[in-house]
Parts: sequence; C-alpha cells; structure tokens
Amino acid sequence: MQRRNFLKMSAALAGLSQLTLAGCSSDSSQDSYPFGIQLYTLRDDMPADPDAVLQQLAQFGYRQIQSYEGPSGMFWGRSPTDFGRFVRELGMDAVASHCSIGDSFERKANDAAEAGMQYLICPMIGPQDSLDEYRRFADRFNRCGEICRDVGLRFAYHNHHYTFFALNGTLPHDVLMQNTDPDLVDFELDIFWLVAAGQDPLTWIRRYPGRFAFSHVKDRLPDMPADSFLASTTLGQGIIDYPSILPVAYDHGMRYFMVEQESYAGTTPLESARINAGYMRQFDYA
Repeated sequence: MQRRNFLKMSAALAGLSQLTLAGCSSDSSQDSYPFGIQLYTLRDDMPADPDAVLQQLAQFGYRQIQSYEGPSGMFWGRSPTDFGRFVRELGMDAVASHCSIGDSFERKANDAAEAGMQYLICPMIGPQDSLDEYRRFADRFNRCGEICRDVGLRFAYHNHHYTFFALNGTLPHDVLMQNTDPDLVDFELDIFWLVAAGQDPLTWIRRYPGRFAFSHVKDRLPDMPADSFLASTTLGQGIIDYPSILPVAYDHGMRYFMVEQESYAGTTPLESARINAGYMRQFDYA
C-alpha cells in the first residue's frame, strides 16, 4: 500500500472511529480495564507507516501496545527511548514485545527497559520431540528471566496449540510451568490456541493462579483444524466465551489483555482492530 493511500484510509477510519466510540460508550465502559493490542495484528500495515497505525490504535481506544520484531525491529525504526516516548504521547503504554530469545537477548532486554517496557515475551518454541526438550526450554526461560530481572523487566512465554497435546502421557505446558521459577517467568495465555487444542481456559487459569500475567484475546471459528491460523476471526464472531473467561482471569492475576487477530474475512486489519476495541470496552474486571 502506498503511503498516500494508506494515510487517506487512516484519516477515514479516524473519523469513523470517533463516531463509533462515541455511540457505544457508556459510564461503565469508560471505566473498563485498559486493553491492548499485539501489533502483529497490523503486520500488513505497520511497515508502510507505523506512526499512522499507532495513531489509529490510540483513537480506537487501545491503551497498551505489545510489539514484535518486525522488519525494522521492535521499535519500528525509532530508538527505544523515542519509541516509548511516542507511544506515551499518544496516550498508550508500550508494555511488552515479543522477541526471539535465540540471539542478542541481553541487548534486547536492555533496549526494552530503555523503552519503558515491562516484559519481553518469547512468542514460540515450536513442537519438541521429548519432554526433556521442554524441560531444557524451561531452564532457558529461567535464564531469560534472570536477564530480564537484572534490568527491571519480567519475562514470559506465549503458547501455541502444541504444548496442550499430551506427549508420553504428559502435557508439555505443565512441564514448562512446573519447571520455571514463578519469580522469574510468567506466561501469556493465548486463549485461541488453548481452545484449538480442545482445552478449557478456565481450568488452566484456575490451575495456575498468578502465572498467566498476559492473554491474547482472539476469537476462533468452529470446526477448523487445530493448527489453522485461518480460524482466527473478529471478536464476538467465534466460539470463545470471553465474557465468562476474562473476569475470572483477572481475579486469578491476569492484568494484560492483548487483542490479536491473524485472519481477516471481508474486512481489513485496521477495521478489525476498531471492531475488536469496541468489543473489549464491555469488560470491567476490577
């Protein structure tokens, strides 16, 4: 998308967002707990003009940003300090970023701290062949947690579906959680992928109170393969009962609710982000 066309679309959406949010707001929704968005949701738009996308997200009502390592890094062409400042000037907080733990993790931790982030999060490890390999990843997560702790951050791991399928009679996700130090490692519960594996979110939230600091809030279409990214849909259009899940998650220690969407049928990433923000405004966890 050329920059000129992108900015025209952004301006149009900005006006639409103001009308929509004014029409759906109420006293209770204005007091709802702050919610955020994983920028991977806008992966097709961010490289063209990250500043314009971030401005749109602020207008849609997002108050927290979770970045990822895009084409120009976690900070989208800005220095860590400048990125953090820019996001704050928009009325949002850059609370975390996904990043690879395979290279330069100490530098990334220092940069994230400089940006004012609170977390670095490992986005995936891929399916492993044995429980011992998952135990080794748990040890590695503990080391990442120590690195983050030393610069004033926290470390977390984000799940996909594969850790919720039994391996030799044991769920790998239990192995990861039971072999990581709660003082060093938190978890981001991607509820979409948990449901894809046939698991109940409330069971896991209650089993490990205080361990799931983050969630990825994204809805899922029915009758799709467990590993399908195309099963992702706009919030409220799928099978996941977030009104029943999120208040319980908050009561059990979850504090960061990050919208993510990976597939768009008949809409655009920015339009979906606007609709998802409207959906999230219904929640008042506190």
